[in-house]
Amino acid sequence: MKKLIFLLCAAIAMPAAWSAREPETKPTPVRVACVGNSITYGLLVEDREKNCYPAVLERLLGDGYDVRNFGHSGATLLNKGHNPYTKTKEYAEAVAFRPDIAVIHLGINDTDPRNWPNYRDEFIPDYAALIESFRRANPSVEIYVCRMTPIAHRHRRFKAGTRDWHHQIQDAIERVAQSQRTGLIDLESVLKDRPELLPDAVHPNAEGARLLAERIYSAITGDYGKLRMSPVYTDNMVLQRGHMTRIGGIANAGRTVRVTLSNGAAKVLKSRRMKTGTIYAQDTATAGADGRWEVRLPLEQALLSAVLTVSTQDTIATYRNVAVGEVWMASGQSNMSWPVVSSAERREAKPNANIRLFRANPTFADERGKLDSTELARLNRLDYIRNPQGWVPGSDTAAMESFSAVAWFFGQMLADSLGPEVPVGLIETSLGGAPAEAFVARRVLEDDPVLVDVLYDWRNNEMAQDWVRSVINGNLDGVHNPLQRHFFEPAYLYESRIAPLAAGYDIEGVIWYQGESNAHNAELHERIFPAVVRSFREAFDRNFPGLKLPFYFVQLSSLNRPSWPCFRDSQRRLERKLYGWDNVGMVVSSDWGDSTDVHPRHKKPVGERLALQALNKEYSYEYKFKIPDAKSPRVVEGSGTQYRDTVTLDFDQPLATSDGKAVRGFEIEGRDGLFHPATAVIKGTQVIITASDTLRQGVDEQPPRIRYGWQPFTRANLCGAGPHKLPVSTFEDRVGGLRLQ
Repeated sequence: MKKLIFLLCAAIAMPAAWSAREPETKPTPVRVACVGNSITYGLLVEDREKNCYPAVLERLLGDGYDVRNFGHSGATLLNKGHNPYTKTKEYAEAVAFRPDIAVIHLGINDTDPRNWPNYRDEFIPDYAALIESFRRANPSVEIYVCRMTPIAHRHRRFKAGTRDWHHQIQDAIERVAQSQRTGLIDLESVLKDRPELLPDAVHPNAEGARLLAERIYSAITGDYGKLRMSPVYTDNMVLQRGHMTRIGGIANAGRTVRVTLSNGAAKVLKSRRMKTGTIYAQDTATAGADGRWEVRLPLEQALLSAVLTVSTQDTIATYRNVAVGEVWMASGQSNMSWPVVSSAERREAKPNANIRLFRANPTFADERGKLDSTELARLNRLDYIRNPQGWVPGSDTAAMESFSAVAWFFGQMLADSLGPEVPVGLIETSLGGAPAEAFVARRVLEDDPVLVDVLYDWRNNEMAQDWVRSVINGNLDGVHNPLQRHFFEPAYLYESRIAPLAAGYDIEGVIWYQGESNAHNAELHERIFPAVVRSFREAFDRNFPGLKLPFYFVQLSSLNRPSWPCFRDSQRRLERKLYGWDNVGMVVSSDWGDSTDVHPRHKKPVGERLALQALNKEYSYEYKFKIPDAKSPRVVEGSGTQYRDTVTLDFDQPLATSDGKAVRGFEIEGRDGLFHPATAVIKGTQVIITASDTLRQGVDEQPPRIRYGWQPFTRANLCGAGPHKLPVSTFEDRVGGLRLQ
């Protein structure tokens, strides 16, 4: 019996043994050709053979791929360029390789003045011919053309044509991808906000090469790390209501993404069928080749609590207690950051569960001392948002008291006015001491003929206020890396805070309180501020023609700093210039200033004035809130003593004084070129300003200038007669109309 069992076992095992002796046939690896210039080759990459992007790409793709590096330093795409790629041995080897996949990254060297200016019209035909040569070698080849990696402003020819030609070549590459029906990989966006990874302004280092390899790997495989959303997507969040509310993110290419907003109710019935409850809105999208997806939901009705579900075939993200209402971002520097707990009106802040709060806290607490190696590394990675809690209901007293006071009182008035059925979401992205240029997108700075210069040697650049430079150099004391990032660096706060939060998310508008770190140069700020507005709008672009994101800002308050009267007047003129076409509004805060403290403690009036702007302009609340605005001062035509030495200011509403006393703060320029106090009397919507006889000017002389509240710390008291008594902005203007006689 034992022998029989042995024979049976041997018979069963024999086929397996013979099978084991048969030679295994390995599948033919997928051949990947990396075609390009020195960036593909890996010039300047430490341990190039191991760390150039094709080598990293091969490790990412794994054993089933044979990745070859056919990069040639200095090569141009243009066949009439100074070093055509098609004349190199690497090109011949790449075609002979007969790749299954070809990744082409060329064009950087075509920005040379020997190339693009002369032969730009041949770029697209030459690119098409290059693609065709790979298709002839292998008709089934899959081709990806790449938008070029960025060229940093430090390049010696950046402002001498390279910047503009780089833009033009990028556009041409996109047209090539469309006309030749190839894949398109955006390598510019991989490194655009990481200039520290381009040591010579062109070639990425090993870390930069790794990031390029990861993006190309994702494009080839469709693997973008599954479902990913903006950091602002958490429990308790607020979605902006609207007829086409944007929700978007990243998912693996080709995945169907389903977005559902529901009441979350679910019940298993005895029949085993699922009752899903009420669905408020839902839609699906397919993640593109770049992993991006977006839906637009009709969310015109406010909701107090719902469940947002975002799912693909392999991933599900569920966000609970989601509200639909009005979302505003509060940004700027320390006066916007100033917390409720430290404001004079702390006791007037009432916890409110209908207000939801999200803070983009700094990654580390101490921003004024020397930074350690961990903090420096996080800054370089743009890792500058620390918010483990996500959105927090405003019923949390501790969260409310640590939140921006200006933003809280803005939201509190908004919530009170819109009613308990409309939730209000507030996102705080301010940072104490931050200069305005830190909130501007890099591309916006680079393309401006003046602002591009703020990028150069920003640690010592005198376009920045000396206090800002002192903080930067104190934080970076002993840091010898010239490319180390910093939170006051131009473009840094946009890249590390605004852009990440804006990805696939809508807001209603922005409130802004900043200027203290730019008040040394009003003329430069007049270029920077519109760039700030433009950057926020591009980040939160809803892609609706004619829709301009509301942007309301606070004019600097009163403080004994000599440059502030001029800066406040510059802000007033900016508001006049921008509002007509750009939906930008200003509120005055000079009446609540502090002569010795840059941080006035009275924040409630400022927040409520911003709320009044929003309620009137965005929510059609009609009551008299407008800041009194004066037309150009003029001399009243007439005869006799009553009119001879008077100047009239016409306003758009009845006037009063904030304290019920006589008008204070007016001055008129005299014959001697100096300003002298003038008497002012309110008559309805007019202010009649009287000059003494000694101030008369001759017929052939320039009309005099008139000033109001023109002191760093002013006690000027003119305001509107309405219930809110909104103050008149400090100003300087030249008298128009008839000259004084």
